Amino acid sequence: MELVIGRIGKAHGLRGEVTIGIRTDDPDERFAPGAVLRTDPVERGPLTVGSARYIGGNKLVLAFDGYTDRTAAEQLRGIMLVIDSDDLPDLDSDDDFYDHELEGMRVLGEDGDEVGTVEQVIHGAGGDTLAVRRSDSRREVLIPFVRSIVPRIDRAARTMTITPPDGLLEL
Repeated sequence: MELVIGRIGKAHGLRGEVTIGIRTDDPDERFAPGAVLRTDPVERGPLTVGSARYIGGNKLVLAFDGYTDRTAAEQLRGIMLVIDSDDLPDLDSDDDFYDHELEGMRVLGEDGDEVGTVEQVIHGAGGDTLAVRRSDSRREVLIPFVRSIVPRIDRAARTMTITPPDGLLEL
């Protein structure tokens, strides 16, 4: 499965640099100089990172080999940078998950009844939250991704069991 790790934004400066919309947990490793990145659309790549730097503290700017001026860099705008999920490193713990492992997973109640499907993992300052589309309606509920509410995850079966506090699923 291909996972988007970044999106090329607008050209920056005159020397072929572009801004990057980061969509990865480890941009310093994924976008390190010398990294060869696959693209979507595939015919626009692969692209080799020539240099990487941050401006304004958190805005990533890359230069790719072969793109030496602003005009060339402008042609890259909108290209998605992707990796294959099989190329991701193994996680340190069975309690760690990549977002793509959770998205699409069936959510079951303690009684085994289907609650819904995980649509998205939302990362926030207060912790991670699962956006779950309810099976019995078009509603979406937000479930805190904490062990007390999500005690069991079965990767092989692609299911998770939740023990929601009273009222959580009715909000």
